[in-house]
Amino acid sequence: MDKIDHPVIRIVIAEDQAIVRRGAAILLSMESDMEVVGQARNGIEAVELAQLLHPDVILMDLHMPIKGGVAATREITHALPSTQILVLTTLNDDETVFEAVRAGAHAYLLKDADESELLETIRALRRGESRLTPQIARKVMDQFRRLAPQPVEDAPPAQTGAFDAEALSDKEEKILQHISEGMTNRQIANTMFLAEGTVKNYVSRIMEKLHANTRIELALRSKKK
Repeated sequence: MDKIDHPVIRIVIAEDQAIVRRGAAILLSMESDMEVVGQARNGIEAVELAQLLHPDVILMDLHMPIKGGVAATREITHALPSTQILVLTTLNDDETVFEAVRAGAHAYLLKDADESELLETIRALRRGESRLTPQIARKVMDQFRRLAPQPVEDAPPAQTGAFDAEALSDKEEKILQHISEGMTNRQIANTMFLAEGTVKNYVSRIMEKLHANTRIELALRSKKK
């Protein structure tokens, strides 16, 4: 019965540094609800293992040989939308981190994150949540600001730039604010006295209105508004 309620999270680790890859595998294998089903040394292997194994979560390094983590993330999220990508980065390249957001990754952690934070983030992804460290959020927001086109004076709304969006209702605005604060759907539901399923529907509608591909991008758009 427990296995039905709490299925094991199947994980692939994509990391070119063997010692980091093996260390992560040992850590995760000690958790009763996690199983490392594959290890990739580069982006090509990550894509191949994803297609072969259909894991629940992939720990994705951004800087890998042959094919990097951004390209691998883009391919995997397009082909396997149910597979969650957790990017591990050292923040050496701001633009690469930004591109990973656009590629559709679901969570971002620094490589020096605590073990407990890594484990909790993996479990959060399984619950359908997304996580973004403040350091990465700031860097990605800087990229959004630099790349967002300036509105054209006297131009109609449809021509003012790539970030134009349909207006949100008051309730949608409140939900978006909670998302930007890092709250989960369950926390938002409890705060606003709504059913969790209702919150999920609202989030989906907000994402459509703001043209956001992921919950993380949605939170970032909120900070930009």
